[in-house]
Amino acid sequence: MIISNMNASAQLGLTLAQRDSINKLTQRDYENMKQQLGILTMRPGPSGNEQAANHANYEESIADPCPILPDILTLNSGDKVKTIQEWNAIRKPELITAFESEVYGRIPKLIPSVKWTVDITDREWVGRIPVIAKKLTGHVDNTSFPSVQVNISMVLVLPTNVTGPVPILIMFGRPQLPAPGQPSAEHYDMINNALKDLLVKSKPELQSIFDQYPAYQPLVRNVPNFFAPLPTAESPGPEQLLAAGWGYCTLDPGSIQEDHGAGLTKGIIGLVNKGQYRKPDDWGALRAWAWGAARALDYLERDAAIDAKKVGIEGVSRYGKAALVTLAFEPRFAVGLIGSSGKGGATLHRRVFGESVENLTGSGEYHWMCGNYLKYGAETSSFGRKTGCNLPVDSHELIALCAPRLCFISYGIPEKGDAKWLDQKGSYKSAIAAGAVYKLLGSKDLGLTNDYNTESMPKMLTSLIDGDLAWRQHDGGHTDQPNYIYFIPWASKKLGYEKKGN
Repeated sequence: MIISNMNASAQLGLTLAQRDSINKLTQRDYENMKQQLGILTMRPGPSGNEQAANHANYEESIADPCPILPDILTLNSGDKVKTIQEWNAIRKPELITAFESEVYGRIPKLIPSVKWTVDITDREWVGRIPVIAKKLTGHVDNTSFPSVQVNISMVLVLPTNVTGPVPILIMFGRPQLPAPGQPSAEHYDMINNALKDLLVKSKPELQSIFDQYPAYQPLVRNVPNFFAPLPTAESPGPEQLLAAGWGYCTLDPGSIQEDHGAGLTKGIIGLVNKGQYRKPDDWGALRAWAWGAARALDYLERDAAIDAKKVGIEGVSRYGKAALVTLAFEPRFAVGLIGSSGKGGATLHRRVFGESVENLTGSGEYHWMCGNYLKYGAETSSFGRKTGCNLPVDSHELIALCAPRLCFISYGIPEKGDAKWLDQKGSYKSAIAAGAVYKLLGSKDLGLTNDYNTESMPKMLTSLIDGDLAWRQHDGGHTDQPNYIYFIPWASKKLGYEKKGN
């Protein structure tokens, strides 16, 4: 039985019956994919509880059952990539084909168009920074299958105290306007006068009180605190972005594709498939979320206040995986902040440390990937037994697909909640190996050799951020917030952006 791995926000407001229904539909979808692939039994994933009998491995001595990674710069023919042209024309397409076939799935050739509408436009203040905020909805054309509706939810916030187009960071998360909208001072007067009239009609004795205090207003307009301190390293990432002259955009992944297997017959995947089950190489949720981010970028490209050549993507945990997939497959994105992405993100699939391939193939996480990925957790099947070591590609090659664009890989520490389960070292080895492509393309990697089996993972708080590929492990938990103070100046410098204005 699969227990759907819905995140906390996905479970909010659901009854027990609704959760049971999701789990049953997820199970049916999962069994259907196993049947399509000819899989009889799957290996169960290890437990994150170190006291459990089937606890995950945390011994480095046995964490690399297949320590030699697929060589990024060797073509399928066996020839070595020697030039940038060979990388772009031959090797990069080979890797994209392999990832689409075996890991993340293919985006369909025909996908309905998206029409963006601005639901709310609000001028507000975030601390002492004036902003214009917009709540937007991307309406996906569902005329081909009206029973499935997809409405992408997004909030865009731009600073108004800067001149010239600004860079934007799209963040996977729950969109919220920065503050409740406030009417102008004139409109406040109109509201207060009307409110006083209503109060006097209800209680005539109030008229004498209002006459005694003619300047009194029942509603008081909040005045921005111009002496509020500027954002610091402890401030939320969006505030730090605004202070640096960036804008930000929060994009709701669940409005693109639900975060459980039952949702695969709904969302953008279900709309394109007309409510039917996926085929083995159809896209999973990670690729769908990346598609949604690209549609958000479509809108941002039409806004003159935004520098569309300086748009980044950010996410943590499962959304860190999605951010890396977005950067790898969507070439218009200039930069990525990849937070605690773990397996399916920056961490090597073939590593057996903490979360394993079997967790992604045999649990409620399978919907993130394409159906073919299940083969690598199969114990008995028509094609035999496969493990992560049989994957034709790995995460170092996913990072390499981002080159030469900017990629900042961020982690915290287990002691603060960024669990060992994520295999921080597996991500570091992946980044080390990926650097070979950054160098080939004339960019700078982490500034080390690309020998992933001999380079030692740096101590916490070591900043490897001189290159276009960056790594930093902060001393916090399952968040990338402590790294914003390093990411923003790094990205601004690399993108050639300098804030102009107040």
